[in-house]
Amino acid sequence: MNIVKQGYNPYLPSWEYIPDGEPYVFDGRVYVYGSHDRFNGHAYCLNDYVCWSAPEGDLSDWRYEGVIYRKTDDPLNPDGSMCLYAPDVTVGPDRRYYLYYVLDKVPIVSVAVCDTPAGEYAFYGYVKYADGTRLGERDGDEPQFDPGVLTEGDVTYLYTGFCAVGDRTRSGAWVTVLGPDMLTVTEEPVVVAPSEPYSQSSGFEGHEFFEAPSIRKRGDLYYLIYSSVVMHELCYATSRSPTRDFVYRGVIVSNNDLHIDTYKPADKPMYYGGNNHGSIVEIDGAWRIFYHRHTNGTNFSRQGCIEPIRFLEDGTIPQAEMTSCGPNGGPLEGRGEYPAYLACNLFCKDEALYTGAPGEWMDSRFPKITQDGRDGDEELGYIANMRDSATAGFKFFRCSGIRKVKIKTRGYCRGVFEVRTSWNGPVHGRIPVVFTNVWKEYSADLVIPDGVQALYFTYTGEGGASLASFALESSTDQDR
Repeated sequence: MNIVKQGYNPYLPSWEYIPDGEPYVFDGRVYVYGSHDRFNGHAYCLNDYVCWSAPEGDLSDWRYEGVIYRKTDDPLNPDGSMCLYAPDVTVGPDRRYYLYYVLDKVPIVSVAVCDTPAGEYAFYGYVKYADGTRLGERDGDEPQFDPGVLTEGDVTYLYTGFCAVGDRTRSGAWVTVLGPDMLTVTEEPVVVAPSEPYSQSSGFEGHEFFEAPSIRKRGDLYYLIYSSVVMHELCYATSRSPTRDFVYRGVIVSNNDLHIDTYKPADKPMYYGGNNHGSIVEIDGAWRIFYHRHTNGTNFSRQGCIEPIRFLEDGTIPQAEMTSCGPNGGPLEGRGEYPAYLACNLFCKDEALYTGAPGEWMDSRFPKITQDGRDGDEELGYIANMRDSATAGFKFFRCSGIRKVKIKTRGYCRGVFEVRTSWNGPVHGRIPVVFTNVWKEYSADLVIPDGVQALYFTYTGEGGASLASFALESSTDQDR
């Protein structure tokens, strides 16, 4: 596949599944830390922690840094029966890198340490009170979950929490202050964002804290990013203090583009949503939001995505739109071949807000982004199970003189792919397809209007098609 090198979503290779991304810039490189899903996995976060990095000025050039921590490295998990849930990393007063995480069946926070951002981390200890009692095990403590950390001088702020709707045993997101040893509690935990049962008159109503706290500072404002009780959205609250007075401000991104009404109704899901986790970071002078999407028709094969964000004068962040070109910082070239797994919109006539409850798989009505082979096989992703009405959307492209569109499909199908520049707009052309056991190319002469455009491919017909890629050709290309 002859693909022009640009920044795409998902930003890592299509066979890599790194959700819960916490991005940082260290010495001119962007490092992403997250949990590690398994293709065709039966649960969240089955694999060991790995790290990827890219030059700050080129988010198309990601480098695999290798395994940085194994689930069996924790003394509580010698047999690997527990999973490594979403981690975070901070630089301590000693300039070493500290990895905070929670295993999936214990209520405490573990810490590992390394001299470099992406080396092999070594177990360091458990967050504890001065008397040695581990945080999460003292009477009155709530179980720890999804640690997010920020270090300022000799002080580290640790944010944790998981709060299901209706669970009155969980109060919200907690912050605990740690001393210079990165382990010992120096200030008692306090709630900074309420759970659903305790949100009345808080300003968080409808977007209460669920999980995934992440903390960043911009100017004199602290930004608490978190997943709300509706799961698919990453919300944020701000304060001038890291430990109190956080005010709900809005949604940064939704992994099914809910709330956005610029190109579709605000309540129409444009992708199959699910839990979300990520954070914001300034890269080469521009701010981005890292988040994840769900693939393979399940909750357990999640992939990281990036979108640019902007700040208004009052510090608020308008909601970002899901795109295929987010890491690129602008539209993709309207020429050449693109893999179908870059779809930022994916839906059919049977609407669904969520991929499904944990453990459930979407049935054959729904299209899904998937791959051949097994976990770890470097097989290029594609869209499977495109049945009548299934639509894949790609945004955005800088189009000029496009006169032909090609697609590669396979499957038990007989129908056409309709090509549009909006999800419900006029059809610019139709590409007939028929049954084939191997990837086969089809094409149609058509005109895509010049300018920055979205592209939508809708299958209508019998059976189900898989879509591997599409290619755009201009009149200049055809004359060559």
